[in-house]
Order: sequence, then structure tokens, then C-alpha cells
Amino acid sequence: MEQAETVQQNALNPSYARTWKKLRRYSVLFIMMVPGLLYLFINNYLPMLGIVIAFKDINFTKGILNSDWIGFKNFEFLFKTTDAYIITRNTLLYNISFIIMNLIAAVTLAILLNELKNRFLSRFYQSAVLLPYLISTVIIGYLVFALLSGDSGMMNKQILPMLGIKEISWYGETQYWPYILTIVSVWKGAGHLCVIFLAAIVGIDKEYYEAATVDGASRWQQIRSITLPLITPVITIMTLFAIGRIFYSDFGLFYQVPLDAGALSSVTNTIDTYVYRALLTLGDIGMSSAAGVYQSVVGFALVILSNYIVRKINSDNALF
Repeated sequence: MEQAETVQQNALNPSYARTWKKLRRYSVLFIMMVPGLLYLFINNYLPMLGIVIAFKDINFTKGILNSDWIGFKNFEFLFKTTDAYIITRNTLLYNISFIIMNLIAAVTLAILLNELKNRFLSRFYQSAVLLPYLISTVIIGYLVFALLSGDSGMMNKQILPMLGIKEISWYGETQYWPYILTIVSVWKGAGHLCVIFLAAIVGIDKEYYEAATVDGASRWQQIRSITLPLITPVITIMTLFAIGRIFYSDFGLFYQVPLDAGALSSVTNTIDTYVYRALLTLGDIGMSSAAGVYQSVVGFALVILSNYIVRKINSDNALF
């Protein structure tokens, strides 16, 4: 009886029949999607209910829902503090430089790796450039310390004496750290982007390069006229993702790598590290939650604005 009703419904509604046929055809794929969707919901969307914490004076004896509503008072500590300008400036300028430098390094590495014809060397270098991305920031902090330590660091004990330069107190001199943090960020993050761009380059039809070779184009001309334009959509998408997190900072990079040195706070203090220190001092999770909401809202607005600009320039490269 049920099967007869289904056949009748399919006959009356062809679009329903096509939809049902597709669902049955791809049912295994939909089942495979379930674990990923559950993880995405539990890890990314369910915690969004905690946004309410940013607008309350949390009292654990009353619970989150019954705590007093205080509106935007939790947001004041970010804007009224004397360090507001410094932490905002550091967060923005560092992230802008990280986006630009990581992008340049990743695209360059991806093009160079694509030129390797030896499969073993290609896989070896891909693993080598991706390895720093997988290393804990705590370990990276110790590696940097081994390089820059005033007592036993390689820079002070081996490299600088060879160049005739006197020892430098790296953890007491602020002028070097914008460059150090940028170098560490590129070393750690460029490999991840490189693999993504390399996958996009490998997917380019070889006939484009064959036609260009027949026309007498050099390798550089092929890269400039074929490779870069065809991976521009991927570059744009990854850049938009990075812009969405421009008000976030890599906490480990700015806290673990400088070893939380007080003398460097003017050039290493960002929104995330400031909120962490404030949370340790005040123990107010409402303030830290407000900072997270602020970062998310600004990041979302920047993604929308950036995508709008990209769409105006070239709609094919837009994220949505």
C-alpha cells in the first residue's frame, strides 16, 4: 500500500521523484556526512549559546541564566583601558603583515614545489614545509629560546661573534620582536597554505602549459599568465578566511614564544594575551567572553565587506 502511494506521488510530482531518487542514490554519502556535521554542530554552533555570558555579571551560585544582566558593561574594559590602543594596533598590524607574508611565501613555495619532477623530493619537501604547522607552539617557543637565549643561545654564542657583532639581550629589546614574530609566523603557517595552493596548481589542465610552450612562453611567463590567474580564486578565499580572524591573534605565538617577557609587552601584547592576563587577574569570564564576541562580530563584518569588494572587482573570485 505504501509503495503504491509512493509511486502515485512520484507520478503526480516529477520533481519529488527526482529528489527522492537522488537521496537514495547518495544515501551512503549523507550517512558519511553525519559524524562531521555532528562535530561541527557540537564544536562550533552549540557553544554560540554562551554569547549570553558576555552580557551578564556571572555569579556561579546563581548560574549563567539567572545571573544579573548588565548589558555592554563587560565590553568597557577593552575600550576604556589605557592599553586599548596598543593591543588593537598590535593585533591588526601583526595580522596584516602575517597575511601578506604568509601569502607570498606560500604561493612561492607552492610554485617551486610544483616545478620538482622528482616524486620523492616533492613529497619530502611537502612534508618538510608542513611540519612546523603541526608542531606545538610551546615547542616552537623553546626552539626560539635555544636560538635567542642570552646565556647559551646560538645567535649570541656562535652567529653574532662570527659577524663581529656584540651580544644582544633579545628578550629585553623590543625593536627586534616584530621581525622575529613575523618570521616565526611565516615559518609555522606558510606550509599549510602552501599545500592548499599546490593542490590548486596541480589541478590546472596541462594543456594550458603545452600551448604556452608551443607559443614560446618562458617558464616565468607561464607562471605569471597561467598559474597565478588560475589559482587566484583559491588565494582570494584563503585571504578572506584570514581577514575574518584579523582581530584574533595566535595566542601561543604572542605568549609562549616571547616567554611572557614583561619588557616586550608593548610589542607582544594583543587582544588575546591581554584578555588572558585580565582573566588570570580578575577571574571575570564575562569580560573574556565579551572580547570573544567583539572579535567575532568585527571579523564577520570584515569578511562581508571584503567579499563585497571582491565581488565588485570580480564576482568569480568572491566567497559568496
